[in-house]
This record gives sequence, structure tokens and C-alpha cells, in this order.
Amino acid sequence: MTLVCTVLPTYNERDNIAALIEGVLTNAVTPHMVLVVDDNSPDGTADVVRTVANRYNTPNVQRVALYVRTGQKGLTSAIQCGIDFALESFGADIVTWMDCDLSMPPADVARLVRTIVEEGADVAVGSRWVEGGDDVAHGVMARTLSYVINRCAVALLGDQVHDYTSGFIAARAKVLRALRLRGDYGEYCIDLLARAARSGFTLVEVSYTCVPRNAGESKTGVNLWDYLVKGRKYVATIWRLRKGN
Repeated sequence: MTLVCTVLPTYNERDNIAALIEGVLTNAVTPHMVLVVDDNSPDGTADVVRTVANRYNTPNVQRVALYVRTGQKGLTSAIQCGIDFALESFGADIVTWMDCDLSMPPADVARLVRTIVEEGADVAVGSRWVEGGDDVAHGVMARTLSYVINRCAVALLGDQVHDYTSGFIAARAKVLRALRLRGDYGEYCIDLLARAARSGFTLVEVSYTCVPRNAGESKTGVNLWDYLVKGRKYVATIWRLRKGN
């Protein structure tokens, strides 16, 4: 049987994490576990995860795992840490990951997994920018910047993907063994998807609607300057990849 591990990188998500874990596991279509990689959240996120784990885990089956990082912080390194654990410690065949604010519906993880298991994709990408997808979570400024960056990526890197900044991904183990994540924040996704396509892996987009976060403070951007700083990194990554690096 195919083992799927969903990696959830968290920082101060105590009000969202229990519902997210439960949503992923309840809708699972194959043997499935969740690994939370928490950057030592001061709000007690890890304690909530431990409580949920006590409900799901048995002496013979671990469905919820927790790793608390105290020496590192950051989205990309947290996801890569989780991927490494999923592959090497748990023997996952497919690894998925997503934001932990419930803006990406946990039920849609199963749709990504089906795209790999049933349709033969190597990478399934949750996409806001294909037919059936939408972003109702962000304001006009954020949606416009995202759309422009993604159109730029499609023009310069290829139309295998239309939502290069998705961050809602499922991938076969062979892809993640071949390609490690690079970058500081969301630009890692542009880099990974472009390199996966270049390497000959099959990428398939699955439409989804990004909804407002359930609780807590957004880490995507709080003002125009924040969006522009992150956008500059995205554009620089696209240009680097375009030059073949």
C-alpha cells in the first residue's frame, strides 16, 4: 500500500492545527500520516499536536508525529526537514505539504494524492490559476501581484504549471530524493516546480479555492512593502531559472 505523509510546517497555529490534522486524516484515501514540524511556537502549537496525536496513535500505528525545531526557523527549511523525516524515517511513498492556516482545504489533499496514485502524475500542484480554481483569501493587491508573478513564470519557465507559487503540493518520493528545496520563503515552490519539469517529471495541476485563514496572523504579507520584498525574491528566482541556474 502507498504511504502518504503530509508535512505541516507550523509557527503559532494552535487555533488551526487540530482541525487541519483531523481534516487531512479524515479524508485520506490511502494509508496516511501527518508530520508537524513546529518552529518552537510560543503559543503552544506543539501541545495541541500532542493532544491530537494521543487520539490518533496506537502502540502499533503512528498517524500523527511531531518534531519541534529549536535551532532553526523558516518555511523552506521546515518543509525540507519534514520531507527528510517522511522519506528516511517513515518510508513515505508520497509527501504532501500545505499552509497550516486552513486556507488550503484539507479535504483537497486527497485530490492531490489521487492525481498521483490514479493518474500517474509525479507531482500534483494545487492551483488557483486554472479553471475551477480561485483565491478569495486575499485582497486585490495580493491577488494581482500573485497573478502577475505567475504569468511571468509561465512566460519564462513554461506552461506545465500556472500556479508556480502554490505551496500546496504532493510529490512522489523519487522527485523529492532528486530535488531538494532551495530558497527562503515561497520562492522555493517556483524553483522546485521548474526544476521538476526540466527533469522530465510529470506535473499535473488540481484546481482549488484558497479561502481566508481560519484564525491567527497571516505570514504571507502585512502591507505593500512586505509583498514587494517577497515578490522581488520570486522574480529573481524566475530570472535565475530562466538563465538555467
